[in-house]
Amino acid sequence: MEILEIFGYISALIIGISLGLIGGGGSILAVPVLAYLFSVNEKVATAYSLFIIGASALVGGLKQHLKGLVDWRTAIVFGLPAIVGVSLIRHYVVPALPDVLFNIADFEFTRRMGMFGFFAVLMIPAAFSMLKERKEKETSGAVKYNYRLIIIEGLIVGASTGMIGAGGGFLIIPALVILANVEMKVAVATSLIIIAFKSLMGFFLGDVFIMAIDWAFLAAFTSISIVGIFIGSYLGNFVDGKKLKKGFGYFIFVMALFIFYMEFFVK
Repeated sequence: MEILEIFGYISALIIGISLGLIGGGGSILAVPVLAYLFSVNEKVATAYSLFIIGASALVGGLKQHLKGLVDWRTAIVFGLPAIVGVSLIRHYVVPALPDVLFNIADFEFTRRMGMFGFFAVLMIPAAFSMLKERKEKETSGAVKYNYRLIIIEGLIVGASTGMIGAGGGFLIIPALVILANVEMKVAVATSLIIIAFKSLMGFFLGDVFIMAIDWAFLAAFTSISIVGIFIGSYLGNFVDGKKLKKGFGYFIFVMALFIFYMEFFVK
């Protein structure tokens, strides 16, 4: 096993620990870890990330369900359009993207630049969401759905997830609060279930049919991440998750800049 792969599996554990400690965000590191430490291409990295994110979010979501915090009806209403969006992108759009999207003089803008560049751009609002203090919203207690906006938002989040292989919790949580009048703690818990189902369905309805999957590697990486979730949950009894969350937010900013540098300035 090469040294980069060892660091990769250690990173898988760190991803899980961060999820267990701060409740989200850690899985956004799956794509850069897969791309730069395991040297897989952009299609495979985003596909494997969907499975890793989905499995990890499912574990976290079921833990929240046991606490009675998951609103399953809201998860279904939001989740269905997101599943449609991610499945269409993974099955039809990503396979159809050419290796070179366009040329400007001698500069080639490749599919990898497009996918990873878009990923890095979306890491910035994800980092902001981790730096910002979440405030509880006063609600009437009645969940009300704005179905038209929910469908549009679900399709957009699903399409974004399909393109970059990230969960999009920073988009889902505010939408649950604003479009369905859901309490913040319920929104956070419910978002994990939405992320789990749309990520896993996107992977199984899209990628499984169009690429060869290294199941042994994927199972090993995901299992290590899930072990990390339980370690992180235990450490959460002794560590201030809010302070760590801000630090992790700054780290995501750095990772976004690193991806830009690697994709656009390093040949």
